[in-house]
Amino acid sequence: MDCLGLFILLMLQCFQWTTAPAAEEVSWTYTGLVGQSEWSQYFPDCGGTSQSPVDVVTTQTKYDPSLIPLTPLGYSQHGNKPFTMYNNGHTAVIELPDWMGLGGLPWLFTAVQMHLHWGSGGPSHGGSEHTINGLSADAELHVVHYNSELYPNMSTAMTQSDGLAVLGVLIVTGEETNPAFNNILNYLSRIRHADQKVSIPAFDIQSLLPKDLGRYYRYNGSLTTPPCYQSVMWTLFNERIQISKAQLLKMETILYSSKANDLDRMLLQDNYRATQPINHRVAFASFSAESGKELSSGEVTAIVIGVMCGCVGLAVIIRFIVKTIRSTSSWDVLPSNRPAPMSRMKEPEKEKEKKQDMALNPTSEAEKKGEPSPSPHTEP
Repeated sequence: MDCLGLFILLMLQCFQWTTAPAAEEVSWTYTGLVGQSEWSQYFPDCGGTSQSPVDVVTTQTKYDPSLIPLTPLGYSQHGNKPFTMYNNGHTAVIELPDWMGLGGLPWLFTAVQMHLHWGSGGPSHGGSEHTINGLSADAELHVVHYNSELYPNMSTAMTQSDGLAVLGVLIVTGEETNPAFNNILNYLSRIRHADQKVSIPAFDIQSLLPKDLGRYYRYNGSLTTPPCYQSVMWTLFNERIQISKAQLLKMETILYSSKANDLDRMLLQDNYRATQPINHRVAFASFSAESGKELSSGEVTAIVIGVMCGCVGLAVIIRFIVKTIRSTSSWDVLPSNRPAPMSRMKEPEKEKEKKQDMALNPTSEAEKKGEPSPSPHTEP
């Protein structure tokens, strides 16, 4: 019986091995039979407690002054060798050369690839994976790096807790076209179907990033697609990048998740994962709450104009007050400087009386001056 039971058990195990597909062979999707809610059945890490993306609630973040600005290494030195871009059925992936890296982290990280996530329906319909205070952007760019100080390659690093570092850039829409993103979007028509690949001219990767690389959120999370390894040090920039509505429309409507020979063509849309519980984790901020409020260029211009107008108005008011005070003071001072009319009238009379006295008393005047009075009988 024991041998028979063992034999049956081995047969059942072999049957399970041959019938159950390996995780690598599972064709997952964002919706459908193997959609997001079923990922954890085929990829256990997708049900972990440190999954990504997350909603960053700014009032619950913790300021960490040790978080210094990130330093892209070689992002602008793309060389003459073209980049490879391909459609993997889930997104458009651009492979990056291994001389590109990322500084400002505990270890040196080497660039591997970047890709995009987007929604459908145009602006204000979602599309980003991360959200801030519950608000999503229209799309999101991810730049993936592996820890090249500790691990030999991406495949090894992606299974380790300190193996990967990913930059997250939130994308919003506006009126102006973003020339940097045209380096990608202009070639999407050449990889419309899954498994298609094309070489594109190399370009400055840093032009896709925000100008301010010092303000960001940092937390430990996972890959946002299966196998969802919890091995990512996430950096989500606070500053958003803007593209035009036409650029977003091209991103949302030009690619297919189906292959070229598939009878049913399926547009590649809404390729973003829903936010996951943050659980025990803390999202750190590289900037304090006091400096967290950003002003747009329009707001800054309005403030500057307002301050200038205020200064001009204040100067006019001060000048008016000073002029009024001076005018009032001149009217108060001028009458006191004029001699009294009575004095002018009495002055000739006093002079006349003085002359009469001198005529009547010439001797006394001479005596007063201390001079001898000449005798009328004395001759020279």
